[in-house]
Amino acid sequence: MKLQQLRYITEVASCGLNVSAAADRMHTSQSGVSKQILALEDELGVQIFVRNGKHISGLTAAGEVIVAQARELLHQAGNIKRTAAEFSDATSGSLSLATTHTQSRYVLPPVISQFIEKYPGVSLQLHQGTPIQIAELAAKGTADFAIATEAMEKFSDLMMMPCYRWNRVVLVPKDHALVGVSKISLADLARFPLVTYVLGFTGRSRLDDAFASQGLQPRVVFTAADADVIKTYVRLGMGIGIVAGMAYDSDKDTDLVALDASHLFDYSVTRIGFRRGTVLRAYMYEFIAMFADHLQRPVVEQVLQCQSQADVDLLFANTPIPVLGIGQSAPVSSGLLPD
Repeated sequence: MKLQQLRYITEVASCGLNVSAAADRMHTSQSGVSKQILALEDELGVQIFVRNGKHISGLTAAGEVIVAQARELLHQAGNIKRTAAEFSDATSGSLSLATTHTQSRYVLPPVISQFIEKYPGVSLQLHQGTPIQIAELAAKGTADFAIATEAMEKFSDLMMMPCYRWNRVVLVPKDHALVGVSKISLADLARFPLVTYVLGFTGRSRLDDAFASQGLQPRVVFTAADADVIKTYVRLGMGIGIVAGMAYDSDKDTDLVALDASHLFDYSVTRIGFRRGTVLRAYMYEFIAMFADHLQRPVVEQVLQCQSQADVDLLFANTPIPVLGIGQSAPVSSGLLPD
């Protein structure tokens, strides 16, 4: 049995049982992948995949267990490599991040710039996706860290630590009727067509919950995963925009007015996390601390000792979590996590 054979079966499973796609992702031939999978099945004496002619159509009962064990073995193999690398050269390696457009566009740039300046020998990869895709990338080891706000239930395989709290702004053209309102209400917003995030992105659930709590039905006419796209359609007059406060750029969005909406919606919490049992290299601890100053190495080491996400949440129950305000890329104030 070889580690590469285990990589083949896990990759095929991850690619929806598509051998061709798995081969492309692993930069090898389809026939080579198929040959190695058959060799592994022959060695183990069981079928891992259900076949319909030449096509794979599912995992056998044994295959389900074997693929799960293979993923864990590959994870541990990665830990061994990281441990060895830490002793051989602590300042070089790679770091892969999975996150949303909002984080990568508005929050991460100064952090990454600072990190690269200190660790020029570390190669950085940034994967953008939906919260579900982000969770999968980190759980499978494709990404070292996941950074996300929504769908925390999808991150059960990860240890997620709170980084900062944030809220929303309402974006309108300068001549819009809401500009003259001293303190906007949800009823005010419900009068106009809305342009906001796709469900499952960047705190969208908090928005829906707020309207529902007052018996209001918002008229959402356009949704996008990208705050810059939302701004574009606000400029076109399609509706008023509701975006994360840090997505407003006072220097570049001079044609739009940002109305504070923090009194209308519950705060959302952005978290960073990694797969349970991961060995973190020194520069990985450093990146986490650069992204969230309260997550220094001793704190993260406590997280590594936790057995569940409930233990992690308890660890931070009385920790003030910074607030990221309108147009900011770094937090300026703190508060406790919401119950």
